[in-house]
Amino acid sequence: MSSSIEISESVRHYYGQVLQSSQDLKTSACCSIDAMPDYLKALLADLHPEVLERFYGCGSPLPPALTGKTVLDLGCGSGRDCYLLSKLVGPSGRVIGVDMTPEQLEVAVRHQAWHAERFGYANVEFLHGHIENLHTVGIADNSVDVVVSNCVINLSPDKPGVLAEIFRVLKPGGELYFSDVFADRRIAAELRRDPVLLGECLGGALYWEDFRRILQDLGCPDARTVKQNPISIDDPELFAKIGMVKFNSVTVRAFKMALEDRCEDFGQVAVYLGGMDRHPHGFDLDDHHHFETGRPLRVCGNTADMLALSRYGAYFQVLGDKSRHFGLFDCAPGPQGSATSTDGACC
Repeated sequence: MSSSIEISESVRHYYGQVLQSSQDLKTSACCSIDAMPDYLKALLADLHPEVLERFYGCGSPLPPALTGKTVLDLGCGSGRDCYLLSKLVGPSGRVIGVDMTPEQLEVAVRHQAWHAERFGYANVEFLHGHIENLHTVGIADNSVDVVVSNCVINLSPDKPGVLAEIFRVLKPGGELYFSDVFADRRIAAELRRDPVLLGECLGGALYWEDFRRILQDLGCPDARTVKQNPISIDDPELFAKIGMVKFNSVTVRAFKMALEDRCEDFGQVAVYLGGMDRHPHGFDLDDHHHFETGRPLRVCGNTADMLALSRYGAYFQVLGDKSRHFGLFDCAPGPQGSATSTDGACC
């Protein structure tokens, strides 16, 4: 049996049979509910209790401005985020959940009618398949507005394959918005195969720089960190195995569009006009771009395009074009997108 198949089987067994609820997890890598905005926490009251109990995510990767959009949730599990997304996209939108674990999908599918009755509409479908090959579940090229994933990509034995599929199915200008566990170094092969470390979202965590390189090879040279939180390893046995590695739960935003591999200065300015649901006073593109409503902010060319050429364009005015170049944009961010300059800001 190949190592990829062994990893997939290990993950399926862990999430299908070993874990029965979020209380069975041994680390804080998953279920960081504190990261969830209040307006999403309020929506949890409309979800079935069993769906909530079988949730194993590591953040809240649900971006705004989703009304009427088609959203794909990779590794949807019991369907918690899919049902939250159902409320966010509304009756004119569509939500697709993909997962390889039958026991998890059975929970999600069993409560479809319950949620449809509670919401007053049905716009969610669940597909059994592998996120490394979305062709097998019939997801076409350029067909999805937003791809989300919640602490799942780290579980895949073929992360370049998953990311390639994401950018295949995204529409031009579409967004990848996901939370996952990242490591401060490459993890040794024997630890990547450990079934408990793998199931706890630690063994398969990507080294951030390798993630950046994969995206660059796929034509996405500028991914943004939205937020990140350190992960504690409180279980003594797990700490003894992998305590030398520092892990973060990170929410990442990336777009399917032509961008440069450095932040270039074209003298552009962006203004958030307001109007985005639940964001009346401002919008955070990432951890160092806060757009206060009505207040101009200098931006690099990549940021200008992310705002103007995505679905966020309806909420922004971008002033200037790329006809005149002023060199590199004047900012110097730290590791994983942490800004060290507050003049303008870019990644």
